[in-house]
Amino acid sequence: MYEGSIPWAYYAPSMRSVVLSSGDEPPRVTDVRLDPPKAGEVRVRVRAAGVCHSDLHVRKLEWDVPLPLVMGHEGSGVVTEVGAGVTSLSEGDHVILSWEPACGRCRACLAGRPSQCEVCAGVVWPKGVLYDGTTRFRIGDRPAHHYIGVSSFSEETVVPETGAIRVGTNVPLDAAALMGCCVPTGVGAVLWTARMPPGSTAVVIGCGAVGLCAVQGAVLGTASRIVAVDLLSHKLDAAKTFGATDVVDASAVDAVAAVREITGGGADFVFDCIGLVSTAEQSIAMLSLGGTAVIVGLAPTGAMARFEPRALAEAEQRIVGSNYGSVRPALDFPFLVDLYRSGRLKVDELITTRRPLEEVEQAFDDMIAGRVVRTVLDPSL
Repeated sequence: MYEGSIPWAYYAPSMRSVVLSSGDEPPRVTDVRLDPPKAGEVRVRVRAAGVCHSDLHVRKLEWDVPLPLVMGHEGSGVVTEVGAGVTSLSEGDHVILSWEPACGRCRACLAGRPSQCEVCAGVVWPKGVLYDGTTRFRIGDRPAHHYIGVSSFSEETVVPETGAIRVGTNVPLDAAALMGCCVPTGVGAVLWTARMPPGSTAVVIGCGAVGLCAVQGAVLGTASRIVAVDLLSHKLDAAKTFGATDVVDASAVDAVAAVREITGGGADFVFDCIGLVSTAEQSIAMLSLGGTAVIVGLAPTGAMARFEPRALAEAEQRIVGSNYGSVRPALDFPFLVDLYRSGRLKVDELITTRRPLEEVEQAFDDMIAGRVVRTVLDPSL
């Protein structure tokens, strides 16, 4: 590193990154400089980045994020440089990027709940920085912020060591990218958040990438019946190929009434994979006695849902939040990879199209229109 009076940013390599600068204009591919990794960090050349509804929330500034922001939180790539003290990774390793780069030292981490890491929740996510409170991205001489410790819509990124989980070179990196967000979020909501017992009835609201992964989680959890709910017929058709036993077209019927009829009075578990107030309320209304509504999709900041507390208490029902499927990335990502390699987990089938970084707005348009399950951005295109 240069030690003189000229700042390192002047010498840092430039690259293309998708940057959101304000809510008044779309994100743009921008020339960004990347500082080298500090202690406990690695530099990763991004090879694939999935475009998620969470990115759309950010694009629309429905969540509070610091600007300017290098976007993207689902991705994979190859380690190109390691910082001091890094022991689990080496240059050339293929990695899945995790937006839960747990510190390993806070109360939640020590209790085995890295998805609730206090450092991530208090520093990395809201402030758009890494552990030390600073950023590695610069636009000219101004810092740009990280998005929840990943920023995968970029040719390269720097992440904490715990935010990069090694994967074998025999796993395609576009599939590996999805195992960094939508796969653990959906599968994990069933297996790790809900801990759904075998033989349960399960309902999944929303058949996007996360919802289809929740359907697969219900298959892996040996649910007796899996009901998929969506507004689009082609997404319901997809849900059948991923393991749904029944489907409900919410554009044509009362979804709550239909689910209650199919399940004989309500479902044991309902997974809201949309993130709207209306779907959260529907998930509660679909429950059986003793049933559990699992809120997986994330609504805009400040959105409030309603339920009847007395009815919930009398029926001994539960409402549970699921953050990242309660995943433990270092342990659970390899498990998901093994399921994928054995053919028990469909991941390639989630990818509808691939685009260069410059087409990120088209990717959002496709998502809004429901034309895709998952678009993968390839920074090399």
